[in-house]
Amino acid sequence: MRDLHNTIDVIESIDPVAVGTTGTGKTGAVVDIKGYDAAECIVSYGAITATAATFTVTILEGDTTGAMTSVADADLLGTEAGAGLAAAARVDGSTENLTKRIGYIGNKRYVQTKIVSTATAGTPVAASWVLSRAHRGPVAT
Repeated sequence: MRDLHNTIDVIESIDPVAVGTTGTGKTGAVVDIKGYDAAECIVSYGAITATAATFTVTILEGDTTGAMTSVADADLLGTEAGAGLAAAARVDGSTENLTKRIGYIGNKRYVQTKIVSTATAGTPVAASWVLSRAHRGPVAT
């Protein structure tokens, strides 16, 4: 059966927003992954207007929502650097609409996404979590 719809849940962590204040960035909503055995963060970037813009992604985890800390590299599939974006480093030279992802395989209950920009020009970004391998299904709402 090719049913993906009833086996995943998608939770927005960072609504599409211009991240442009140098060094401040945007910290997304905490996502509760209890009841799932797989979690993937999807980061979407809009058009980058600043030529030297760099976006750094940090994945946070915690046993409680008030104690979020950076995830160890061993608990990630892919890298935070790979989920980030440097406009000057694009192979095709394009700075338009790009999506990247990073997986979480840690054992904490809560995850969170933080994105920080080096540019002052506001580039729209968004982050969502795709949760899968639910303990109970179907999960689609």
